[in-house]
Amino acid sequence: MEETLLRLEELLVPSIADVAVLSVDVNDETISIGSRSTAAGAACPDCGSRSSRIHSSYLRFPADVPSAGRRVVLCLRVRRFFCPDDSCGRRTFAEQMSGLTRRHSRWTERLRSTLAAVGLALAGRAGARMARVFGVSVSRSAVLRLLDALPDPETPAPRVVGVDEYAMRKGHVYETVLVDVETRRPIDLLPNREASTLVKWLAKCPGIEVVCRDRAPFFAEGATAWGTSGGPGC
Repeated sequence: MEETLLRLEELLVPSIADVAVLSVDVNDETISIGSRSTAAGAACPDCGSRSSRIHSSYLRFPADVPSAGRRVVLCLRVRRFFCPDDSCGRRTFAEQMSGLTRRHSRWTERLRSTLAAVGLALAGRAGARMARVFGVSVSRSAVLRLLDALPDPETPAPRVVGVDEYAMRKGHVYETVLVDVETRRPIDLLPNREASTLVKWLAKCPGIEVVCRDRAPFFAEGATAWGTSGGPGC
């Protein structure tokens, strides 16, 4: 039995340390996995002090990625610890398992990242429909919140920048849009189309070598001022 549980740990939580699988219960609709942390203690989320003094424990049921058409739910025994730092405002705290859980989340990190990937590919409404296909009931708003929580991707510094004016409605408040000409991706929106604003933005991006612009006088003035102040050219 112990050997079987060890194999289940390798299968179900292959990259998560200090988690033991205690039991697996399978029925026609759900796979329930009993598990707990095997770590000696946990760190307080406020002050960072580690504690091994247990206050209490409770069960938590985060949903995981479905398997073979069945919902997968963890029956996770979570411990609550006393914070050892008397100056900390938090008296007790619940342990979190890195790579598996986070505070106030009803999903495992694995399911959370899966839904975020679906959202990135299909956005909110279509992403929610696709999630239901593989057995996860989620609203489009929840998918969009996952996307909003993702960190901004790192992008290389642009070398060739295109500059043009932009307005949501013709004849109304104009702004400046900047585009990486080589990747054809938008970089930034400036709040107006004044030369001084463009010069300040260009000065913050030393990797820019070329500025492509139309014949609008404010862009010509800004690009010329940038080139005069040390920019490579326009």
